[in-house]
Amino acid sequence: MAHGTGTPPAPFPERLKAFLLGAAKNPLDATVFHTASLIAVLAWVGMGADGLSSSCYGPEDAYLALGEHPYLALPLAFFVALAVFMISASYTQIIALFATGGAGGGYLVATRFLGQGAGVVSGSALVVDYVLTIAVSVAASADAFFSFLPPGVATLKLYVALALLALLLLLNLRGLKESITALTPIFLVFVLAHLAAIVTGLTTHGATTVRFLYHTSEQTNSLMGTVGLWGTILILMRAFSLGGGTYTGIEAVSNGLAILREPRAETGKRTMTYMAFSLAFTAAGLLICYLLNDIHHEPGRTLNASLFEHLWGSVVIGGVPVGKAAVVITLVSEAALLVVAAQSGFIGGPQVLSSMAADSWVPRRFANLSDRLVNQDGIVLMAGAAAVVLVLTGARVDLIVVMYSINVFMTFTLSQLGMCRHWLEVRATGQRWLKPLVINGAGLVLTSWILVFTITVKLREGGWATILMTGGFVAACVLIKNHYRIVRRHLRGLDDLLTTLHFDHTKRKVTRKNTKAPTAVLMVNGFNGLGIHTLFSILKLFPDRFKNVLFVEVGTIDSSRFKGLDAIHELETSVKRDLGRYVEMAKNLGFHSEFRYGLDVDRLQALEDICGTLAKEFKDTVFFVGKLVFEYETWTSSFLHSQTSLQLQKRLLFNGHQVIVMPIRLRA
Repeated sequence: MAHGTGTPPAPFPERLKAFLLGAAKNPLDATVFHTASLIAVLAWVGMGADGLSSSCYGPEDAYLALGEHPYLALPLAFFVALAVFMISASYTQIIALFATGGAGGGYLVATRFLGQGAGVVSGSALVVDYVLTIAVSVAASADAFFSFLPPGVATLKLYVALALLALLLLLNLRGLKESITALTPIFLVFVLAHLAAIVTGLTTHGATTVRFLYHTSEQTNSLMGTVGLWGTILILMRAFSLGGGTYTGIEAVSNGLAILREPRAETGKRTMTYMAFSLAFTAAGLLICYLLNDIHHEPGRTLNASLFEHLWGSVVIGGVPVGKAAVVITLVSEAALLVVAAQSGFIGGPQVLSSMAADSWVPRRFANLSDRLVNQDGIVLMAGAAAVVLVLTGARVDLIVVMYSINVFMTFTLSQLGMCRHWLEVRATGQRWLKPLVINGAGLVLTSWILVFTITVKLREGGWATILMTGGFVAACVLIKNHYRIVRRHLRGLDDLLTTLHFDHTKRKVTRKNTKAPTAVLMVNGFNGLGIHTLFSILKLFPDRFKNVLFVEVGTIDSSRFKGLDAIHELETSVKRDLGRYVEMAKNLGFHSEFRYGLDVDRLQALEDICGTLAKEFKDTVFFVGKLVFEYETWTSSFLHSQTSLQLQKRLLFNGHQVIVMPIRLRA
């Protein structure tokens, strides 16, 4: 069969990737950031779902912690709603302050106002928190799903949880907005179903509600007469603290500011308002419904499942058991929303990793974007770590929630402390400070109380695992930062020695351009001692060989650059300026010199494309790539530094080009 002479089909792995993840996006398109960013409603779905979904387990934990005193659910509901609004108000101030400062709000606040030590602790806690967010959401989703299935199939729960995790991974690799848009109908079904359930649960008793509330008040007074005021407060505060999972997810908006639609501050504040009101109503409403409808724990069922069955399970219309169908729909919406809630971990976690990568706490690859304009390495890391947590805990929600809530409130507390310090410093400048200080101060008292209480009560029940995980992550960050610091110190010495060189313009006559003459093409990454050292090494190894010296650089559009066209234009200007300095140096040495550049998220592919074009224009070309070589090579140096040089060498060799890797030694 005859075939056309057009472009050959892409290899199967590339076609499969395009099928699963969709078409690549152009970061240089003037409309792409606006298209990929999130409006308030979508941000509420993507990040607010984490907070709203915590109503599936947070209020239950708090209610069960009341033990023999369920009537305290009434004041407990009030305090839960108040806490939601207090924490939301304090995080709204972080949104206003850091709307233009990038992602990872809690990490940025702690770093800027409390120092790098507090910053790395807050960032590490956030990353672990988001891993646990994904794990607990997926596990709780599986729980809700199995609540209306026969007990005998519960052994399949872990496998279902892992399958849901794999589905989320695939959706997020396609793009954040795409994944959120696909999950929005699930979110809306949850909101409507739970609104109907809470309204039904609150209004079913009608005239008896007042008498019930009076009886509850009498029981509370009786308890105070038995254990005293402080004893009653202690019971209430214990339940309040152990229901701390209710407040998780409120911080998500401040950590994902970079992906919000401009103006980010207004979009973030609007998203936070949606989140606060929906979570306060749902969590407080469920607590009161548990009390009014006398809901008790049933083995193998969540309290929500018992509540919905109590409200609607016996409803039959025209011989059709519509109530049973309503229960199933509501529970399925819970299970599905918990999957959506894991989305905040896939949004916030990679954003925090990106900010930490910019400060060299984690490998710099976590700041890179894929051709779908997502932090692919961060997404994969979050999914992989969540899978490990699910396997090690057997997807047990009660255990993961304990681990989860500790880190949430560690981040809350550091963020509030940093903001309080900021407002105290602002006081001296005469700016508005008192009201914001009161808001963040109240948040600090609340979150630190819950943090201390949760650690104290739950340390032996699994809280130690969170502290161990976070401590291990902090230690890894310190080692990575130290490695980058040492390498940077060595390279700085090379820069100081070579970038200050001066040349006599009258010394040599510049060679005319000859595309058939031997040509050296040098890949560079900024004007620095590494690039200059590589150039001199080429001239030393190949004296009088080359007549043309060309320089190629691709500016990487990472998450710090993907904020709009202004940032990309700044990157372009910087790349052209650096290349111009190389060209001037080569001309001073007597060579004909030019430069080529590109801007892309995939530096390797862009370099390959540019090299292919140059090889067609200059007929006798040798490509050179510099590579750092450590005196004592370890797996960490390979992991922490880009392997672009070796990967590019392989690609160019198989494209039929001559390429040489120039080693640049770094002694221990």
